[in-house]
Amino acid sequence: MPLDNITHSLVGWALAEAGLKRRTRFGTAPLVLAANLPDIDVLFGWVPWEPLATHRGFTHGLIGGVLVLPPLLALSLWVWGKRRPAPADAPPLHLGWLLVMTWIAALTHPLLDLQNIYAVQLLSPFSERWFHTDGLFIISPWLLAILGFGIWLARRRGSGVPAVTALAAGLAFIGLNVAISAQAWRAPSLDAPYAHPDRVFASPEPLAFWRRDVVWRQNDAITFGSYDPLKRLTGLTEYGKPVADNMTDPRAIAASPQTTQARNFLAWSQLPMARIEADYRCADVTFGDARFTGPALSRNFSVHVLHCRIEY
Repeated sequence: MPLDNITHSLVGWALAEAGLKRRTRFGTAPLVLAANLPDIDVLFGWVPWEPLATHRGFTHGLIGGVLVLPPLLALSLWVWGKRRPAPADAPPLHLGWLLVMTWIAALTHPLLDLQNIYAVQLLSPFSERWFHTDGLFIISPWLLAILGFGIWLARRRGSGVPAVTALAAGLAFIGLNVAISAQAWRAPSLDAPYAHPDRVFASPEPLAFWRRDVVWRQNDAITFGSYDPLKRLTGLTEYGKPVADNMTDPRAIAASPQTTQARNFLAWSQLPMARIEADYRCADVTFGDARFTGPALSRNFSVHVLHCRIEY
């Protein structure tokens, strides 16, 4: 559920068209590659070091994703470029600019991933805290259109101004959406049902970007609602009844450490829920995350654990 790599690539491309591609040989490539570089963690789910094995962990943090990985990419491109003849019209190969460009582009990745409800561990490996602003749907057609049009216009006119304008417009669009989500977070408390959540998420819709699907946790129960500032600025347009998350049920507690898949899922989950189907001896526990599933846990992002009592 991360932000799509097309958007990340377009951000790198827009930075290139804004003028950075003229600073060194390879131009656009370092920016597009670095803008996608933190997603290299999808290749390391097997490693024993949890921060690296966790998607949106170490490689998406300010340490791994911004300070460590970009120099490795820049040095690799510099060494590769030194061994190959440059085209006559290419700018000189400049290690300093490769470093600057990869750092800038890599920084955009966690900042963009921060914008949706999947969240990101910005302080990994020193903290497992997940950060989120809920400012974008996973694939935002509006942001894709803004960036794509700016790149097309920049290339057509041979000027970096449209690309710079697109980046500024994209930033303004994200800022507007973050402000809407911040208001959606407060909505359950400002008006009925006058809730006091300990955790709340507000997921934007893809086209009607101003609308939010709001989900929050309070007193071990999950509540789902909707927010539309064009209809009600300070309150929810609708909301359901609280549904017990069952995470304090002894059967869910017993099942949670039973499998590596369940342990990893619960380490990532922000609003865990459990559905329990049991007989006198065994409990079939389905763990889900309320951000991505309904009260019945009928959608994706769930794991099953069969926990049975041992009888002697």
